[in-house]
Amino acid sequence: MATTTRMFCFVLVMVLMGCCCSAKIYKVGDSKGWRAKHGSYHEWAKRKEFQVGDSLMFEYDGNVNDVTQVSSRLEYQFCNSLSPKAVYNTGHDVVTLTEPGYHFFITSNHSQCVAGQKLVVFVVHDHPMIPPPPPPRKILSFGKDYKVGDSNEWRVPEESDFYSKWSEEKQFHVGDNLLFYYNDQVDDVLEINSDLEFKSCDTISPVAVHNAGQDLIRLTKPGIRYFITSKIGHCEAGLKLRVVVRPLSKSVPKKMQLSPFDRFIKWLRDSFTPHPHH
Repeated sequence: MATTTRMFCFVLVMVLMGCCCSAKIYKVGDSKGWRAKHGSYHEWAKRKEFQVGDSLMFEYDGNVNDVTQVSSRLEYQFCNSLSPKAVYNTGHDVVTLTEPGYHFFITSNHSQCVAGQKLVVFVVHDHPMIPPPPPPRKILSFGKDYKVGDSNEWRVPEESDFYSKWSEEKQFHVGDNLLFYYNDQVDDVLEINSDLEFKSCDTISPVAVHNAGQDLIRLTKPGIRYFITSKIGHCEAGLKLRVVVRPLSKSVPKKMQLSPFDRFIKWLRDSFTPHPHH
């Protein structure tokens, strides 16, 4: 009985370890840790894909700095720590990312924050804790994630038709996602309405403006979607994307073969049905 109990406990521990080991711990700034350095945390974060269940580990001098989590991009941009969502000050803080979306971190040391000690991370997916059952059929299913430009990301290309070629090589469908990664100090993403605006790089009346540096855009309906940047000269140099979104593929049943008897009935109906004379 004791042996059976120990075996059960061992199996349970292994199962739990298997479920949870997919979460990662990221040391913010790697060997540099959490300290002021302009632009370094943007570069550090954009090369990673953060998921729900992952953790950020902040290491720093607690006598000089802290980790202040704020709620909005405005607080992040202006280093406003007056109404923090949470404050950590041990010098060795582990913060678990519990929900998808944007998470903003600064230091309450204003001069240090202005000097670049701030971090925004974008959480895209959840870690599956157990193998999920087959998803039910939905009107809008979860599709593929396409990182725009792949390794080039969203920046002025060396060849002006780079994003045109990138888009033409793929088939986008309703439910797919476009992931734009870029330096938010240099570029942004504007969605526009028409092919004319796309060709002329017209930024006057955008459908939507994205400027986080890590933007996820869902393709929710079939048609053509147009994306450019508002930065002068960048769109004209080729930083523009047009994607054709196809509807969800539907399985069409093959045409049923008529039996000999049905073909005979059809022949009778066609042969003896009177046709109007003109």
